[in-house]
Amino acid sequence: MNIILIGYRACGKTCVGKRISGFLGRPFYDTDEMIQRKTGKTIRQIVEEEGWPAFRKSEKATIGEVARQDGAIIALGGGAVMEPGNVEALKGKGCFVWLQAEEETLRRRMKGDGASTEQRPPLMIPGKEDEKELLARRGPVYRALADLVIDTTGRSVDEVAREILAALGVPPQPPLRL
Repeated sequence: MNIILIGYRACGKTCVGKRISGFLGRPFYDTDEMIQRKTGKTIRQIVEEEGWPAFRKSEKATIGEVARQDGAIIALGGGAVMEPGNVEALKGKGCFVWLQAEEETLRRRMKGDGASTEQRPPLMIPGKEDEKELLARRGPVYRALADLVIDTTGRSVDEVAREILAALGVPPQPPLRL
């Protein structure tokens, strides 16, 4: 069974996914990081040079690859679940965990993450949609998919990872001593 982390940008998917991976000794895949490694470009560069459709095409291919895994921890990009083909590729192959945080927490985390600004494109096209509208559109999709919902607001990565594992009935493995 895979543990598939979904949620809005800056909700903690990558940090929590890496921690769970470490606790369980299982592989971790961050689809955004995988795309950047394969293309040699940041997501921002892909979107600016080729547009969102090119990024989404890469994302779909990457999700197709990770969907073949078993026992992995997978962090999806925030908009990945808006594409039904991505959801179908992963459905039945794991547990979807929706990581949430209050809007102000998300904004603060995005501002505090310099890499996010440099590597990620703006989510909205000025004059077309604002953050609240984007959250409102994605929220019901996250909710429909989620087997488990965890609020990360004001909590440490360790606390969140342990709560997920406890809810799934998967005890963390003790670290190997050499």
